[in-house]
Amino acid sequence: MNVHEVIGEVLQKIRPTEEERAFVEGLMVELRGLAEETIESSGLDVKPYFVGSLAKDTYLAGDHDVDLFLAFPLETLLEELREKGLELGRAIAEKLNSYQLAYAEHPYVRANYKGVSIDLVPCYDVRDWRDVRTAVDRSILHTRWVNEHLNGRNNEVRLLKRFLKGINAYGSEIYIRGFSGYLAEILVIKYGSFLGVLKNADFMLRQKIIDPGGWLKGEPELAMKTIRREIGEKRPLIVLDPVDPRRNVAANLSWERYGVFYFRSMEFLESPSTGFFFPEPPEVGSYLAELRRKGSHLITLLFDKPDMIDDLLLPQLEKSARGVEKALERENFRPLGWDVGYVDGKAFVMLEVDRIERERATVKRGPEFFTRNGLNFYRKNERVWLEGKRLYAEKRIKENIVDVLVDLFERSQVSLGKGIAGLVKGADVLVDYVPKELEQRAYLFLSREKLNLKKEQ
Repeated sequence: MNVHEVIGEVLQKIRPTEEERAFVEGLMVELRGLAEETIESSGLDVKPYFVGSLAKDTYLAGDHDVDLFLAFPLETLLEELREKGLELGRAIAEKLNSYQLAYAEHPYVRANYKGVSIDLVPCYDVRDWRDVRTAVDRSILHTRWVNEHLNGRNNEVRLLKRFLKGINAYGSEIYIRGFSGYLAEILVIKYGSFLGVLKNADFMLRQKIIDPGGWLKGEPELAMKTIRREIGEKRPLIVLDPVDPRRNVAANLSWERYGVFYFRSMEFLESPSTGFFFPEPPEVGSYLAELRRKGSHLITLLFDKPDMIDDLLLPQLEKSARGVEKALERENFRPLGWDVGYVDGKAFVMLEVDRIERERATVKRGPEFFTRNGLNFYRKNERVWLEGKRLYAEKRIKENIVDVLVDLFERSQVSLGKGIAGLVKGADVLVDYVPKELEQRAYLFLSREKLNLKKEQ
């Protein structure tokens, strides 16, 4: 198939049907009415805003998560916004099926209604970037800007989002560090189409700075301050937020995820295929076979997952993995890579290492050389010398990596994530074995299939 045939086939799968659109629009009308009714009965001066992909009509078929923001006047104190916003969110959610509290910069309510996840988030009713006080406030401005500039290219955004999902580069969450939905929308607006974005994968990396809001002319001092800061952080891309010159929309985008996008874009343009959008799940082999093939070893630290959100837990797991890696290097082991995560209530740190035992030389003090024991000592040891009349020998002993790790932990010689240090130190240390629920993760890690750039489409 040529590229336009591929795009046509993909669009049939990702573009919402008329029935789906009617459901989404009806749901939003119902939720808005419910929110306005609850706000009025509470006596609060709050405006409800839909934000996110549903409000911009850039959502993919089957993906109907709703973001309903409850905007308080700017003169509201932050503590009052948090307290009253949570009360209001609960009052709305109690009229739906079920809800729970969730946490970001401040608590919000996550409800479920008609099979759809609905986030009820308190924020400030901002007019421009100068009013922004909390991280979520910009979402209203983002939605407004995209709707003003997208000009009917909604399906182009859908294509880019689905492509990024297919190549595992979508999502700015800390455990993905890929392209956010908002970044995808900005790039389509900037380069005109899905194909336009892919064709500029190399150019935008070399250009480095994208300024869709014209801040380098409108607010040059603030824009340059942001650029200098982000260059210092060695980001692959600096996209000045068109609604706020202080922010890089691509701040969470990692070099690895951009690299995947870079190569996949080139490959798709050369040989278009629906496999880029809807890849086959990777074949999972045996992690034990991988260890035999490579002659390496797997060390896994396994412990109960603490009650932390991903944005807090995963950086601490990564810091711990890097700390263990560096500590083992100092002890003359050679780590070949690491992976972290959690499965079924268990958190883990995996490290591939070159060996699990090391030889060390120690000095053994022997008897005086002219005694019977002295003769035996002389015969039993290979490297023997005298210091005065006493014999000494060099003894080589084997140390297991588990004993080394335990000793390092006991002496606090490993840099660990502050909030999980105790858990890591008390973790079960598994060698060349993982429980069944971790077998797939172990294989994907050891085979590097999780990171493999060269995949059949």
